[in-house]
Amino acid sequence: MVTKSPRGEFASRVLRKKRKKQRWADIWYRRRMLRLDVKADPLEGAPQASGIVLEKVGIEARKPSSALRKAVRVKLKKNGKVVTAFVPYDGGLLFIDEHDEVIIERIGGSQGRSMGDILGA
Repeated sequence: MVTKSPRGEFASRVLRKKRKKQRWADIWYRRRMLRLDVKADPLEGAPQASGIVLEKVGIEARKPSSALRKAVRVKLKKNGKVVTAFVPYDGGLLFIDEHDEVIIERIGGSQGRSMGDILGA
């Protein structure tokens, strides 16, 4: 029987080394080791964060929709980062003014990317 892996009595070091190298092909292992989710997350792992509203903005939706999605630019209190947060519900933007204190919640899509037809929010 022919195998690529060593099978002898002193093969453990080689097997460990090969396994370590092969794990980098797994995208989830790579993201975890390089801490990509932590670096890209403005909330730094927290489920919610409070901040101050800087301005109200309208974000154009992706094709085929031509809607304007209502959003606000928020400066987070904990680290000073500025993020764009989507405002839910019909007329939800009427309840928010500039310099208001708001709580944002992470609603992003898979791997922290944009959700639905809203770009970057």
